Amino acid sequence: MKTQLLSIFFVLLSSLSFGQKFFFVDTDYILENSEEYQAAMDEINASSTRWQETIEAKYKEIEEMTLDFQAEKILLTEDLRLKKQGEIEKKKAEAREYQKKKFGVGGELFKKREEAIKPIQDKIFGEIEKLAKSGNYAVVFDRSASGNILYADNKYDKTEDVMRRLGITKSSEKE
Repeated sequence: MKTQLLSIFFVLLSSLSFGQKFFFVDTDYILENSEEYQAAMDEINASSTRWQETIEAKYKEIEEMTLDFQAEKILLTEDLRLKKQGEIEKKKAEAREYQKKKFGVGGELFKKREEAIKPIQDKIFGEIEKLAKSGNYAVVFDRSASGNILYADNKYDKTEDVMRRLGITKSSEKE
């Protein structure tokens, strides 16, 4: 995959070198050195740690309940055994639900990250776009692990030309 990205990068680089200007930034490095980002990450990590501790406490309680149940189950009536097992299962379900609510897809951790980090990323990308436009750059690459194109001037988009040459008609407007 990395080889493919490098190949694409060099093809783009060689095609851009004929008159188009480009630059790259390392967004990971920018974020690592941003006090605002570090503060947001500290807050996210603190919340994550608190939630994880709560989950661990819930599972510890379940473990203790299970051990107690195992120790006394031979002394319990069938009804009491079923009741205790039901309580344990209910606690397990509650713990799983809490964990899902905090750490699951679309959970509080995801939302907290989105809320805290997205505005910082938007600010960075806004400055990248301003810099690109003010210097008439055609493309801006991200040299961090993602290797994404962060900005591309639409006047260099040849998608429609390639589609036309292939005889492909567009089904909807390209954004």
